[in-house]
Formats: sequence, C-alpha cells, structure tokens
Amino acid sequence: MARFIDELKRTHRNGDLRAADEGKEVILFGWVASYRDHGGCVFVDLRDRDGITQLVFDPDTKDFGDSPKEAYVAAQALRSEWVIGVRGKVVSRGGNKNPKLATGEIEIHAVELTIFNKAETPPFEIQDSIDTGEEKRLQYRYLDLRRAPLQRTLRVRHRINQVTRRYFDENGFLELETPVMVKYTPGGARNFLVPSRMNSGKFFALAESPQLFKQLYMVAGFDRYFQIVKCFRDEDLRLDRQPEFTQIDVEMSFVNQDDVFRIMEGLIFKVWKDVLGVDLNTLYPTGRFPQMPFEESMGHYGNDKPDLRFAMPHTDITSLVIEQKGGGIPFFADIAEKFTSGKYRRDLPAEIVKAMRVPQEFAQKLSRAELDKLEDFVKGMGAKGLARAKIDKEGAWTQSPLAKTITKELRDAINAATGAQEGDLLFFQFGKESQVQTVMANLRVHLAKKLTLIPESGHGGKWNFLWVVNPPLLEYDEDKKTWAAAHHAFTRPHDECVELLDPDPGKVLCYRYDLVLNGFEIGGGSIRLHDPEVQAKVFRALGIKDEDARQKFGFLLDALKFGAPPHGGIAIGMDRLAMLLSGSESLRDVIPFPKTQKGTDLMTDAPSHASAEQLAEVHVRVIEPPKA
Repeated sequence: MARFIDELKRTHRNGDLRAADEGKEVILFGWVASYRDHGGCVFVDLRDRDGITQLVFDPDTKDFGDSPKEAYVAAQALRSEWVIGVRGKVVSRGGNKNPKLATGEIEIHAVELTIFNKAETPPFEIQDSIDTGEEKRLQYRYLDLRRAPLQRTLRVRHRINQVTRRYFDENGFLELETPVMVKYTPGGARNFLVPSRMNSGKFFALAESPQLFKQLYMVAGFDRYFQIVKCFRDEDLRLDRQPEFTQIDVEMSFVNQDDVFRIMEGLIFKVWKDVLGVDLNTLYPTGRFPQMPFEESMGHYGNDKPDLRFAMPHTDITSLVIEQKGGGIPFFADIAEKFTSGKYRRDLPAEIVKAMRVPQEFAQKLSRAELDKLEDFVKGMGAKGLARAKIDKEGAWTQSPLAKTITKELRDAINAATGAQEGDLLFFQFGKESQVQTVMANLRVHLAKKLTLIPESGHGGKWNFLWVVNPPLLEYDEDKKTWAAAHHAFTRPHDECVELLDPDPGKVLCYRYDLVLNGFEIGGGSIRLHDPEVQAKVFRALGIKDEDARQKFGFLLDALKFGAPPHGGIAIGMDRLAMLLSGSESLRDVIPFPKTQKGTDLMTDAPSHASAEQLAEVHVRVIEPPKA
C-alpha cells in the first residue's frame, strides 16, 4: 500500500480516460463496482465519483515489461466495494466498445494492484437504479451516496454554490455570517429550542432564518449582504421540506422591489447557464421574469405558486352564483343566501364557488372510472365530493346531477365565464374559501400529471419562472379572531395602503414577493419597514402593544431608530433549487444526510434520549406523553 499513494500518485479519475489516451501509463484508485472472472482474465469495473473504468487483469499482458501475474492472482480475490489502487496501460477496446460509459472506448490492462480495504457485502447493490426501500438506504446513507445519481445531484449542488459565490462577489456583495443560536421571536415557523446550561431555565432558539440579523447588517452600513446559510424549522415534513435546510440569503440597502428582482434574475440566469448549459435568454429575451399579482394567482390557480407549464386555470363563479341566487342548485343557493342576507363580513374569509374547464382534447382521455377516482382524490383532501358536468353541442350539461336543477341562465353564464365548449368538462368546488382553493389547486396539478401535461417529477425540459407580487400584508386568523402578519411584521405596506391599516386591514397590500418555478416556491422576500411611524401602525393593526413589541423585537426596534436605510431582500431555497435543477423527486435526494418524514436520522439513530445527568446539567425534565 505504501508504494501506491506514497510513490504512485493517482494520474486520472475514473471518468477521465478516452481513446486519445491510448498507450498511457495510468494509476487509478476507487471501488470495485463489479467483478467478472472469465477464466484466464479478470474484469473489474472501477468506480469513483467521476465514473467507471474497466480494468483487465491478464497474466499474459506484456505491457511496461512487468509481470502481471501477481496482480492477476490478487485480482481473483476481489469482491464488490473493495477499495483498490491499480497501475496499468490504456488500451483500445476495439470493436468491444461500451457506448453506455464515457470511458467505453478504452480499458486498462493492469500490471500492479493494491488492496487498500476489503468490504463486507453491502445491504443493497450500489447501482444507478435499485428497488431498495428508502428507509434502508437512509440507514446506510454513506453507501447510498456512492450511487451515481446521488453523486450527480450533489455535484449540481456544489456548482450552484460556486456560481452563487462568484456572482454575488462580482456584484459587490459581502458574504457575512449570522448566529445559529438566537433569541426566540414569535411568528413564522416553530423553532427548535436549545436549553442553556449556564443560564438555568433559559433557552436559545435555532435560527429559522437570518432575517433580523441581516437587517442589522443593513443598519450597520454593509449595504449588500449574502450568505449560504443553514436554517432550522420544527415543522411537519413533506416532499419539499426538511427540519434543517439551506438557503441563499440576500439583503440590500437603498433598493426597491424591482432592484431585488433584477439581482436575483441575474443569479438565476447565471446558475442555469453555468450549471445546466441552459440559456434562459431564449425563453426570457428581456432578461426579466413575468410578474403576477397575488390576487390573480389565487383566483386562477388556487395558490401563490402556480405551475405555468400548462393551462387549465380556475374561474371564480361566486358572483354569478350570487346574482342568480344559486341558479336552482341548493348548495349554491345556500352560499348566495349567506351573502345577500349579510351573514358574511366581506373583509373576512367566506365561501366561494370555483369551476375548472378541461378542454375536450384532454377530457376525452378520461374514462368514467377515472373521473370517479378524481372524486376519491378530492375527498382525500377533506372535500365532500367533486361536482362535474360535460358540455354537449347545445351548451347543455350532461353526465351531471347539477344538470337536473340548474337554470339555463346560470348554466349559460358559467359556460361563458369558463369558455366551455362542446366536449369540455367542468369541475366544481364550493364551500370555505381556503378549502376550495387547496382542493382546486391540487386537482389542477393532479390532472396535469394524469394527462401527461407535466411529468410526475422533474422539469420535463420546461422552465416557467414567475414573480408573484402584491399580496395582502395581513391575514385573518379565524380561530384567534385577530389579524396576523402574512409574512412578518417588518414587511413594508404599499404607501397608498397605509391609511387602510386601521379601518380595513384586509385590503392592505405589501411589497412581498415569491419567485416560483414550475409550481414550486424557490424564493421569497420583501421590502422591509424602516419608518418607525408606519411600523407602529402595523403593530397596532396586529394587536401588538408597545411593551409586547419591545419584549419580542426590542433589539431590532432600537437599531431601526439609529439611521436605518431603506432595505429589502430575499431568500432562495438552495435545496429546492438543487432538486429542480437535477430533476430529483424530493429534497432528500439533494441533501447529503437528510431526515425522514418523521424528522429522524435512521443512520445515526437521532434524535436519541438524554441521560439523567445531561438533563440535570441543562435544568430540563422530560415529561413523558400519556400512554394511549
């Protein structure tokens, strides 16, 4: 072993060699990906992070004047995942080329072999495609990470990091760090708490974002800040969420919303060009992404992160239902009656009616059985059912229980509003606004996948970016009967909306924005409040008293009094960005050591119990949950 590494240094990686290298003496290191003894010759596929090279151990090889017999004998003992080093000659494979490998034109005739380490039989094959369950792969994550697909995704992540740092440095940003253990501040996501051993009964919180500190950098005069930073949120997990995650964090002074957009658009164009070789100028020749008001996004797509790779927008028909007093449909009539009777306050969430048109070219692909399954799909989200209707050549509705009672006037009005033509399908949801929006948004995407308008996962070669802008500053909490910040309490309202904070807070729009790609929110931010008078009005609208504001945000409020510049920023989700760029199915594929959906680490068996002594040191007592 000492000869290899000490004397014989690696000359190439296992994805490097090509036909032009024929005749070279090379030294390669790696893992045995496969082993084949053909009786007289041993063939080994040697793998490292850059690819695979075929080795041939032939006792009769005459290359370099060495005797290869010792290497051949040693090679007969090799097994999968052994770690080896080899010296040999690059030889053409002639007519036996392997087009599936980048190195498939050549092979290495080995004359010297060393075994660095033997390996037990792994619990699953280290192959590109395997059927092993995710739990087993997460338990042995270090083996899973040897597989080429995961190594490719982490290389994508690495390149995003490098491009990001170069881009911001070239544009005058400073990469500055912020604390990980911070003061707990309410609002936003749930924090992880860290007990303080030296301060009995007190706790740090793991930072869910650098938000307050990056604003302090602006007060301190650093002007342009960025950081690729770890964040922590104790939230329920899903496909695109992890308890610890990474974001590209940005803050700028003396900017408006459009200035932030231009900088981030420049980053995205640069990342796509340098990482994927995709020139987004062919899709967006102005160098800018389109913008859509929040209200339009919710109205047409049911959420604030619409996937625009396909059409099928929603149509809000609530006003038609009210005008027609339900149009003969009892459920619609109930909603109309509540509005006309004044039982709803217009500034609070109400019940709505939405329709979605599926054009005839797609509708004809859906069988009756598949349509019935769609009803099961929406019931899985808490909906009571899925009303539908098919349009005949006269505009009448068929295959629908609604057709029996609906008036011609309402039916014609809905057909006109949705653009429904012969052969089209209409789907309906009605009831509580939040429920209707969620069901219709998910139904739209579910149908698009079923109709192959978009792939089950990945980008499908389409990149549809969108800025969603001008959302409400506040949202009404129906449980607490109070207004809450939709983003955070330091988001700047539109100047013309400030006077509405007291009389009509639900109509206050703000400079908050989300960057959306293919139905995923990949970034979000806002222009911040730096005016103490407007900040005080926002606090009053939120029901936050002066003493409460001091307790929760005192250090930031103090800082804003000492000459805070106008500023704003954004955070881009690095994990989501890597997931979308690499075409991966979930965040767990682009995070080296992820947690499960239950927030556990199967490899290290974390979280684990603490000993009584450890708990005593941090002045914490564990209260066991009641047994079921």
